[in-house]
Amino acid sequence: MPFMQHLDELRVRLVRAAIAIGCGMTGAFLFSEQIIAWLIRPVDTPMVFLSPGEAFWANLKVAFLGGLILALPVVLYQAWKFLEPGLYPEERRLGLAFIISATLLFVAGVLFCAYVVFPLTIGFLLSYKTEGLTPMLAIGTYVDFNVKFFLAFGIIFELPPVITLLARLGLVTPQKLSANRKYAVLGAFVVAAVLTPTPDVFNQLLMAVPLMLLYEVGILCARWFGKRPAR
Repeated sequence: MPFMQHLDELRVRLVRAAIAIGCGMTGAFLFSEQIIAWLIRPVDTPMVFLSPGEAFWANLKVAFLGGLILALPVVLYQAWKFLEPGLYPEERRLGLAFIISATLLFVAGVLFCAYVVFPLTIGFLLSYKTEGLTPMLAIGTYVDFNVKFFLAFGIIFELPPVITLLARLGLVTPQKLSANRKYAVLGAFVVAAVLTPTPDVFNQLLMAVPLMLLYEVGILCARWFGKRPAR
């Protein structure tokens, strides 16, 4: 396929993925109040909004997160169809497994953040040297903090299928991944520092440690499923 045809194919896939996310957002927006009520469950303090449009934008942000999760199988399918022409017939049959595993891992990352990491994080931040202070949380800032945190964990949980796909494409090998483990540890802390909404070491550890474990899982997956078939 010529280069311009590749770009046209990419544009078509991106447009279809955007339409799917938009449809998912529409459905999630109808339940945005229930989603926000679920998000604020770890916090005892009442929420406020500081500008007329803040509550609306908060609902729109949670609708985006919900819409992305709902549309994720379609988004991954479009990504796979874009990559499919460069794969062998044996590899093309892995498409369904890739879409299902990547979707489940993204949801698992969001749920892990929601039920394990975020309650620890918000409890730590609201109690850190705040004796004598009363927290007053704005709903827009709080939702923005949540969405960034959830998306970050959803993305890092995609590491095993991404590593497996790169191994199938011949771009990485389990041996190279194992040999570069020390750089992966450093990279995990750099990624955690960039993706976590707060700069404290506590939150970075909560992301860096799962990221290192996922890297090890990715090496195992590359070893088991990453061997590219012979021509």
